[in-house]
Amino acid sequence: MKKIILFFVFFFTSFFSEGQSFEGKITYTVSYKSKLSELSDQKWASMLGSEQDYYIKGGNYKSITNGSMLEWQLYNSKENTIYNKSKSPNGAIPIDASQQTDVITKTEIIKNAATILGYTCDEIIITTTSSVEKYFYSSKLSVDPSVFQKHKYGNWYEFVSRSKALPLKIIIDNHQFLMESTATAVKEIKLKDNFFDLPAGTVVLKSQY
Repeated sequence: MKKIILFFVFFFTSFFSEGQSFEGKITYTVSYKSKLSELSDQKWASMLGSEQDYYIKGGNYKSITNGSMLEWQLYNSKENTIYNKSKSPNGAIPIDASQQTDVITKTEIIKNAATILGYTCDEIIITTTSSVEKYFYSSKLSVDPSVFQKHKYGNWYEFVSRSKALPLKIIIDNHQFLMESTATAVKEIKLKDNFFDLPAGTVVLKSQY
């Protein structure tokens, strides 16, 4: 369950030109349908968050949620490390993003699969040994996949290497839950580089992964 929790805390006011990496903020709403009798839909949402603000610039990203278990997740591309700021214990847990946590068995692309916030989206379906992951994306929210080449954790590079774009909707179906994360707003923002630094005073805990 820890890997699931850490990954999924895991990611329309402007127009963007194709070929230029998106810099700014995407806001998502997230819902869950539990497959575990001991955890309700509402409990998953309370733990992992029903709202997410995702910020990205170049190869760095930061995710802030309203979940009870984690405050934020930050990816440092130079270190290829994901930091998860937990509420208990109070500190940031580092994860080596080169870890491949699952075996991918098939990847498919479906063209013109949906329209989200006015963007025409293609769909990538990644099937693994333990889940089916669906990502809906538009080339107008492009990213340079080379900056994430070492980011294997959560199948992130598998997705961006094929999409060359950010997701506007994600559906994850595994043995624990069915999760849907859908963008409700996209905003281009110029972010300072230090926005992606660990906040002063952050205690880095020993990695358990």
